[in-house]
Amino acid sequence: MISLDFELIWGVRDKRTIDEYGENILGVRSVVPRLLELFNKHEIHSTWAIVGFLFFKTYDELIRGLPTNKPLYLDDRLSPYVHINNIGNNEQEDPYHYAHSLVKLIASIPYQEIGSHTFSHYYCLERGQDDTAFESDLKAAIRIAEKYGITLRSLVFPRNQYNESYIQICEKLGIESFRGNEDSWIYTPKEERRKSIFQRGVRLIDSYLNLSGHHAYDTSKMKNRHPYNIPSSRFLRPYSKKYKIVEPLKARRIKADLTYAAKNSLIYHLWWHPHNFGINTDENFAFLEKILSHYLYLKDRYGMESLNMGELASKVERE
Repeated sequence: MISLDFELIWGVRDKRTIDEYGENILGVRSVVPRLLELFNKHEIHSTWAIVGFLFFKTYDELIRGLPTNKPLYLDDRLSPYVHINNIGNNEQEDPYHYAHSLVKLIASIPYQEIGSHTFSHYYCLERGQDDTAFESDLKAAIRIAEKYGITLRSLVFPRNQYNESYIQICEKLGIESFRGNEDSWIYTPKEERRKSIFQRGVRLIDSYLNLSGHHAYDTSKMKNRHPYNIPSSRFLRPYSKKYKIVEPLKARRIKADLTYAAKNSLIYHLWWHPHNFGINTDENFAFLEKILSHYLYLKDRYGMESLNMGELASKVERE
Protein backbone atom coordinates (compact mmCIF):
# COMPACT_ATOMS: atom_id res chain seq x y z
CA MET A 1 0.00 0.00 0.00
CA ILE A 2 1.08 3.55 -0.60
CA SER A 3 -0.17 6.34 1.65
CA LEU A 4 0.38 10.02 0.89
CA ASP A 5 -0.02 13.02 3.12
CA PHE A 6 0.56 16.74 2.74
CA GLU A 7 0.99 19.51 5.26
CA LEU A 8 -0.93 22.64 4.32
CA ILE A 9 0.72 24.87 6.87
CA TRP A 10 1.00 28.51 6.02
CA GLY A 11 -0.81 30.67 8.51
CA VAL A 12 -0.01 33.75 10.55
CA ARG A 13 3.53 34.77 9.71
CA ASP A 14 5.70 37.82 10.16
CA LYS A 15 6.59 40.14 7.28
CA ARG A 16 10.14 38.82 7.10
CA THR A 17 8.94 35.27 6.52
CA ILE A 18 6.53 36.40 3.82
CA ASP A 19 9.27 38.43 2.14
CA GLU A 20 11.59 35.41 2.12
CA TYR A 21 9.07 32.65 1.42
CA GLY A 22 6.06 34.40 -0.07
CA GLU A 23 6.61 32.99 -3.57
CA ASN A 24 6.32 29.44 -2.23
CA ILE A 25 3.18 30.29 -0.25
CA LEU A 26 1.37 31.93 -3.15
CA GLY A 27 2.52 29.12 -5.42
CA VAL A 28 0.39 26.73 -3.38
CA ARG A 29 -2.73 28.26 -4.93
CA SER A 30 -1.78 26.81 -8.30
CA VAL A 31 -0.06 23.70 -6.94
CA VAL A 32 -3.05 22.33 -4.99
CA PRO A 33 -5.49 22.26 -7.96
CA ARG A 34 -2.78 20.71 -10.11
CA LEU A 35 -2.09 18.00 -7.52
CA LEU A 36 -5.79 17.29 -7.17
CA GLU A 37 -6.21 16.98 -10.92
CA LEU A 38 -3.31 14.53 -11.06
CA PHE A 39 -4.60 12.48 -8.13
CA ASN A 40 -8.13 12.40 -9.50
CA LYS A 41 -6.80 11.18 -12.85
CA HIS A 42 -4.87 8.28 -11.27
CA GLU A 43 -7.25 7.64 -8.32
CA ILE A 44 -4.57 8.51 -5.77
CA HIS A 45 -5.83 8.63 -2.18
CA SER A 46 -4.16 11.14 0.12
CA THR A 47 -4.49 12.97 3.42
CA TRP A 48 -4.19 16.75 3.60
CA ALA A 49 -3.10 17.78 7.10
CA ILE A 50 -4.33 21.37 7.35
CA VAL A 51 -3.62 23.97 10.02
CA GLY A 52 -6.86 25.13 11.64
CA PHE A 53 -6.13 28.81 10.91
CA LEU A 54 -6.61 28.13 7.21
CA PHE A 55 -10.24 27.01 7.49
CA PHE A 56 -11.55 30.48 8.34
CA LYS A 57 -13.23 32.85 5.91
CA THR A 58 -12.75 36.13 7.77
CA TYR A 59 -10.66 37.74 10.48
CA ASP A 60 -13.65 38.11 12.81
CA GLU A 61 -14.47 34.42 12.43
CA LEU A 62 -10.84 33.54 13.17
CA ILE A 63 -10.71 35.64 16.33
CA ARG A 64 -13.92 34.03 17.60
CA GLY A 65 -12.48 30.58 16.95
CA LEU A 66 -9.18 30.96 18.81
CA PRO A 67 -8.42 28.43 21.56
CA THR A 68 -8.93 29.39 25.18
CA ASN A 69 -5.37 28.45 26.17
CA LYS A 70 -2.44 29.31 23.92
CA PRO A 71 1.13 27.98 24.01
CA LEU A 72 3.58 30.20 25.88
CA TYR A 73 6.73 29.32 23.96
CA LEU A 74 9.93 30.69 25.48
CA ASP A 75 10.87 31.61 21.91
CA ASP A 76 7.92 33.80 20.90
CA ARG A 77 8.97 33.57 17.25
CA LEU A 78 7.27 30.16 17.26
CA SER A 79 3.89 31.65 18.12
CA PRO A 80 1.55 32.80 15.32
CA TYR A 81 -0.47 34.76 17.87
CA VAL A 82 2.26 37.41 18.10
CA HIS A 83 1.39 38.55 14.55
CA ILE A 84 -2.34 37.92 14.48
CA ASN A 85 -3.30 41.61 14.64
CA ASN A 86 -1.38 42.29 11.43
CA ILE A 87 -3.29 40.04 9.04
CA GLY A 88 -6.00 40.99 6.56
CA ASN A 89 -9.75 40.53 6.73
CA ASN A 90 -10.27 37.65 4.30
CA GLU A 91 -8.72 35.39 1.67
CA GLN A 92 -9.18 37.84 -1.19
CA GLU A 93 -7.49 40.64 0.71
CA ASP A 94 -4.79 38.50 2.29
CA PRO A 95 -4.02 35.24 0.43
CA TYR A 96 -1.07 34.53 2.74
CA HIS A 97 -3.22 33.89 5.81
CA TYR A 98 -6.48 32.29 4.64
CA ALA A 99 -7.23 29.23 2.52
CA HIS A 100 -10.91 28.39 2.93
CA SER A 101 -11.37 28.06 -0.84
CA LEU A 102 -8.58 25.46 -1.04
CA VAL A 103 -10.00 23.48 1.89
CA LYS A 104 -13.37 23.43 0.13
CA LEU A 105 -11.75 22.34 -3.16
CA ILE A 106 -9.81 19.49 -1.53
CA ALA A 107 -12.96 18.25 0.21
CA SER A 108 -14.77 18.06 -3.14
CA ILE A 109 -12.32 15.59 -4.75
CA PRO A 110 -12.78 11.81 -4.27
CA TYR A 111 -10.39 9.92 -1.99
CA GLN A 112 -8.92 13.10 -0.46
CA GLU A 113 -9.04 13.14 3.35
CA ILE A 114 -8.78 16.38 5.30
CA GLY A 115 -6.82 15.81 8.48
CA SER A 116 -5.38 18.11 11.12
CA HIS A 117 -2.00 19.76 11.40
CA THR A 118 -3.17 21.22 14.74
CA PHE A 119 -4.87 24.60 14.98
CA SER A 120 -1.85 26.90 15.13
CA HIS A 121 1.00 24.68 13.87
CA TYR A 122 1.60 23.65 17.47
CA TYR A 123 5.13 22.58 18.45
CA CYS A 124 4.73 19.81 21.04
CA LEU A 125 8.35 19.59 22.20
CA GLU A 126 9.29 23.26 22.37
CA ARG A 127 9.86 24.91 25.72
CA GLY A 128 6.99 26.83 27.32
CA GLN A 129 3.97 24.93 25.99
CA ASP A 130 2.09 22.25 27.91
CA ASP A 131 -0.64 19.59 27.70
CA THR A 132 -3.44 22.02 28.54
CA ALA A 133 -2.54 24.37 25.71
CA PHE A 134 -2.21 21.47 23.25
CA GLU A 135 -5.64 20.10 24.13
CA SER A 136 -7.17 23.56 23.76
CA ASP A 137 -5.44 23.96 20.40
CA LEU A 138 -6.68 20.64 19.04
CA LYS A 139 -10.24 21.30 20.26
CA ALA A 140 -10.21 24.59 18.31
CA ALA A 141 -9.08 22.74 15.17
CA ILE A 142 -11.87 20.18 15.56
CA ARG A 143 -14.50 22.90 16.10
CA ILE A 144 -13.71 24.89 12.95
CA ALA A 145 -13.54 21.72 10.83
CA GLU A 146 -16.91 20.55 12.16
CA LYS A 147 -18.42 23.94 11.33
CA TYR A 148 -17.80 23.14 7.66
CA GLY A 149 -18.90 19.51 7.86
CA ILE A 150 -15.46 17.93 8.23
CA THR A 151 -14.59 15.34 10.87
CA LEU A 152 -10.89 15.22 11.70
CA ARG A 153 -9.72 11.62 12.06
CA SER A 154 -6.02 11.88 11.20
CA LEU A 155 -3.31 14.17 12.52
CA VAL A 156 0.21 15.15 11.52
CA PHE A 157 2.28 16.77 14.25
CA PRO A 158 4.21 19.89 13.17
CA ARG A 159 7.91 19.14 12.80
CA ASN A 160 6.98 15.56 13.75
CA GLN A 161 7.19 16.55 17.43
CA TYR A 162 5.05 14.59 19.87
CA ASN A 163 5.15 12.65 23.13
CA GLU A 164 2.98 10.02 24.78
CA SER A 165 0.77 12.38 26.78
CA TYR A 166 -0.19 14.25 23.61
CA ILE A 167 -1.07 10.98 21.88
CA GLN A 168 -3.48 10.28 24.74
CA ILE A 169 -5.10 13.69 24.25
CA CYS A 170 -5.54 12.88 20.56
CA GLU A 171 -7.31 9.65 21.42
CA LYS A 172 -9.61 11.43 23.90
CA LEU A 173 -10.62 13.91 21.20
CA GLY A 174 -11.40 11.28 18.56
CA ILE A 175 -8.22 11.24 16.47
CA GLU A 176 -7.81 7.74 15.03
CA SER A 177 -4.35 7.92 13.47
CA PHE A 178 -1.24 10.08 13.39
CA ARG A 179 1.91 10.14 11.33
CA GLY A 180 4.82 8.78 13.33
CA ASN A 181 8.51 9.00 12.54
CA GLU A 182 10.79 6.66 10.65
CA ASP A 183 12.33 3.93 12.81
CA SER A 184 15.86 5.33 12.87
CA TRP A 185 17.86 7.54 15.23
CA ILE A 186 18.31 10.14 12.49
CA TYR A 187 14.53 10.80 12.51
CA THR A 188 14.04 10.95 16.29
CA PRO A 189 11.89 14.03 17.04
CA LYS A 190 13.62 16.79 19.02
CA GLU A 191 13.29 20.45 19.84
CA GLU A 192 14.50 22.43 16.85
CA ARG A 193 17.46 23.81 18.80
CA ARG A 194 18.64 20.28 19.64
CA LYS A 195 18.84 19.05 16.05
CA SER A 196 22.50 18.75 15.14
CA ILE A 197 24.07 19.67 11.83
CA PHE A 198 25.30 16.08 11.63
CA GLN A 199 21.78 14.68 12.02
CA ARG A 200 20.44 17.05 9.37
CA GLY A 201 23.26 16.10 7.02
CA VAL A 202 22.66 12.37 7.40
CA ARG A 203 18.94 12.91 6.70
CA LEU A 204 19.82 14.75 3.51
CA ILE A 205 22.12 11.98 2.31
CA ASP A 206 19.50 9.37 3.24
CA SER A 207 17.15 10.99 0.71
CA TYR A 208 19.50 9.96 -2.07
CA LEU A 209 21.29 6.87 -0.73
CA ASN A 210 19.83 4.09 1.37
CA LEU A 211 21.47 4.67 4.74
CA SER A 212 18.55 3.84 7.04
CA GLY A 213 16.48 1.24 5.17
CA HIS A 214 13.29 1.26 3.13
CA HIS A 215 11.00 2.22 6.04
CA ALA A 216 8.12 0.13 4.74
CA TYR A 217 5.79 -1.23 7.43
CA ASP A 218 3.41 -4.07 8.14
CA THR A 219 -0.04 -3.24 9.51
CA SER A 220 0.57 -5.58 12.45
CA LYS A 221 3.01 -3.02 13.85
CA MET A 222 0.21 -0.45 14.01
CA LYS A 223 -2.19 -2.60 16.02
CA ASN A 224 -0.15 -2.23 19.18
CA ARG A 225 -1.53 1.21 20.00
CA HIS A 226 -4.39 3.64 19.42
CA PRO A 227 -4.55 6.12 17.79
CA TYR A 228 -2.77 4.14 15.10
CA ASN A 229 0.79 5.21 14.42
CA ILE A 230 1.22 5.36 10.64
CA PRO A 231 4.96 6.04 10.39
CA SER A 232 6.53 8.18 7.73
CA SER A 233 8.54 6.34 5.12
CA ARG A 234 10.02 9.22 3.17
CA PHE A 235 9.87 12.99 2.83
CA LEU A 236 9.80 13.82 -0.87
CA ARG A 237 12.41 16.55 -1.03
CA PRO A 238 11.60 19.26 -3.56
CA TYR A 239 13.69 19.91 -6.65
CA SER A 240 16.83 21.90 -5.97
CA LYS A 241 19.14 23.35 -8.60
CA LYS A 242 21.93 22.92 -6.08
CA TYR A 243 21.40 19.14 -6.05
CA LYS A 244 20.28 18.77 -9.66
CA ILE A 245 23.05 16.31 -10.46
CA VAL A 246 21.80 13.79 -7.86
CA GLU A 247 18.06 14.05 -8.67
CA PRO A 248 18.18 10.61 -10.40
CA LEU A 249 19.43 9.10 -7.12
CA LYS A 250 16.45 10.53 -5.26
CA ALA A 251 14.06 8.97 -7.77
CA ARG A 252 15.88 5.64 -7.62
CA ARG A 253 15.73 5.69 -3.81
CA ILE A 254 11.96 6.18 -3.69
CA LYS A 255 11.26 3.73 -6.50
CA ALA A 256 13.34 1.05 -4.76
CA ASP A 257 11.42 1.68 -1.54
CA LEU A 258 8.09 1.39 -3.34
CA THR A 259 9.14 -1.82 -5.09
CA TYR A 260 10.24 -3.36 -1.81
CA ALA A 261 6.93 -2.41 -0.20
CA ALA A 262 4.88 -3.78 -3.10
CA LYS A 263 6.73 -7.10 -3.25
CA ASN A 264 6.34 -7.62 0.49
CA SER A 265 2.77 -6.27 0.89
CA LEU A 266 3.96 -3.46 3.14
CA ILE A 267 2.93 0.16 3.65
CA TYR A 268 4.95 3.02 2.23
CA HIS A 269 4.07 6.49 3.54
CA LEU A 270 5.27 9.39 1.39
CA TRP A 271 4.78 13.02 2.39
CA TRP A 272 5.68 16.59 1.53
CA HIS A 273 4.33 20.14 1.71
CA PRO A 274 2.46 21.67 -1.23
CA HIS A 275 4.53 24.82 -0.73
CA ASN A 276 7.61 22.71 -1.55
CA PHE A 277 6.23 22.72 -5.11
CA GLY A 278 5.55 26.47 -4.97
CA ILE A 279 8.75 27.19 -6.90
CA ASN A 280 10.43 25.00 -9.55
CA THR A 281 6.89 23.74 -10.02
CA ASP A 282 7.33 22.03 -13.38
CA GLU A 283 10.45 20.19 -12.23
CA ASN A 284 8.70 19.00 -9.07
CA PHE A 285 5.65 17.78 -10.96
CA ALA A 286 7.82 15.99 -13.50
CA PHE A 287 9.50 14.15 -10.63
CA LEU A 288 6.15 13.30 -9.04
CA GLU A 289 4.85 11.94 -12.35
CA LYS A 290 7.80 9.50 -12.38
CA ILE A 291 6.97 8.30 -8.88
CA LEU A 292 3.27 7.90 -9.62
CA SER A 293 4.02 6.09 -12.89
CA HIS A 294 6.12 3.61 -10.92
CA TYR A 295 3.30 3.19 -8.41
CA LEU A 296 0.85 2.46 -11.25
CA TYR A 297 3.26 -0.16 -12.58
CA LEU A 298 3.45 -1.77 -9.13
CA LYS A 299 -0.32 -1.60 -8.85
CA ASP A 300 -0.69 -3.60 -12.08
CA ARG A 301 2.05 -6.11 -11.26
CA TYR A 302 1.71 -6.64 -7.52
CA GLY A 303 -1.70 -5.22 -6.65
CA MET A 304 -0.33 -2.26 -4.72
CA GLU A 305 -3.13 0.06 -3.61
CA SER A 306 -3.41 3.69 -2.58
CA LEU A 307 -5.00 4.59 0.78
CA ASN A 308 -5.19 7.80 2.75
CA MET A 309 -4.48 7.75 6.50
CA GLY A 310 -8.11 7.50 7.50
CA GLU A 311 -8.73 4.60 5.13
CA LEU A 312 -5.62 2.84 6.38
CA ALA A 313 -6.73 3.26 10.00
CA SER A 314 -10.11 1.73 9.11
CA LYS A 315 -8.37 -1.18 7.40
CA VAL A 316 -6.22 -1.86 10.47
CA GLU A 317 -9.34 -1.67 12.67
CA ARG A 318 -11.06 -4.36 10.57
CA GLU A 319 -8.14 -6.78 10.54
